[in-house]
Amino acid sequence: MFRPTRILQAVLIALSTAGCATTTSQAPTTDTKPSSGAAFQTSAKKTGTVEIKALAEPASIQAGESRSGRTQFFKLNGELNDDIASYAQEVATVRKIPLDVVTDMLQQAQYNETAAKLMRPTKGRIKRSWVTYKKRNVDPARIQGGVQFWQKHRLALDQISKDYGVPPSIIVAILGVETVYGKIMGDFKVLDALFTLGFAYPDDSRPERGQLFRDQLADLIELHYQGELDARIVQGSFAGAMGMSQFMPGSLIRYAVDGDGDGRIDLRNNPADAMASIANFLRAHGWEPGLPVFAPVELSNASKAMVDGGIYPKLSWAQLNNAGATVKGQSQNAGPWQQAQLGVVNLVDEPRNTTEYRLGTPNFFAITHYNRSYFYASSVADLASELAKQMGYGNPN
Repeated sequence: MFRPTRILQAVLIALSTAGCATTTSQAPTTDTKPSSGAAFQTSAKKTGTVEIKALAEPASIQAGESRSGRTQFFKLNGELNDDIASYAQEVATVRKIPLDVVTDMLQQAQYNETAAKLMRPTKGRIKRSWVTYKKRNVDPARIQGGVQFWQKHRLALDQISKDYGVPPSIIVAILGVETVYGKIMGDFKVLDALFTLGFAYPDDSRPERGQLFRDQLADLIELHYQGELDARIVQGSFAGAMGMSQFMPGSLIRYAVDGDGDGRIDLRNNPADAMASIANFLRAHGWEPGLPVFAPVELSNASKAMVDGGIYPKLSWAQLNNAGATVKGQSQNAGPWQQAQLGVVNLVDEPRNTTEYRLGTPNFFAITHYNRSYFYASSVADLASELAKQMGYGNPN
């Protein structure tokens, strides 16, 4: 669920039809055989019949550094370079993993030029196009594939939706946008991708990106040590995301759940695990059962100007209404969404010089935690609406 941009994803798919997809934002592939998820399971809050899993993030690993174009990571004798050796020591200390395990894993990693190339900033500014983005993600083939996936997994979906309070259409839509329902999960070795982007991120002006990938690399090594997966062979996207749901290693640790009670969490081969993990992730990030993704509102110019581009809703309905926003349709009765925090969503199409505005509820912003892009979250919602109509569910919420 890590996605730098959808354009990079499209490039990757063109390079490798075998698969890879995103965000949040991009694709994973083979998560091997995660054993029991018990080592990571903890409950933060209870909803319905399940406890929402949401573990706190550990402190960032401060050791290590990223340098664009770097290709030398080892000394002539095969030992890790000093900064990477310091990183290994800190990972071992902070994550309570034997140093030899961490060192051995890092010594098996290799620089992946393709991963670096796909993450490299493009020359020149690419114009944003909501219309093009939506056409790519809410297309007839993806709608048909989503209906087929939903029909095949209806019983599991209905139970997961009941347990977590997340509509089946939303769960299926995320799988559709992320990996085309598990068809494109990525064939990059995750260890190599995270190692490359953690220590040789191709943009020195963004050191926080290298930090992000070094932390995810530590998460991957922790998963390996706990027996959740084999980091030596697990595959995923060029950004290190894994499985049908495209979870980064940290999200796998903190939000992935066992969806069918078999005692294992396998996001690559087990749709129930992937679906339940998506639902758990959304609930952990503020999804409120019963709310729509978008409020049925007509926005005034003054209320449109209240967009801030963030991933947390901060506006009250009173503020928006005072700025001229009105409820669509004949009924002006208060709905539950009017009691929630809201946020203006702008969907820009620069080539056409147009902008579509919507009003997002907490459920829209829960999706942006999966992928920060407003385009992404809106395409998930729109695909969900189409799938719900096809399945006779009406509104997806």
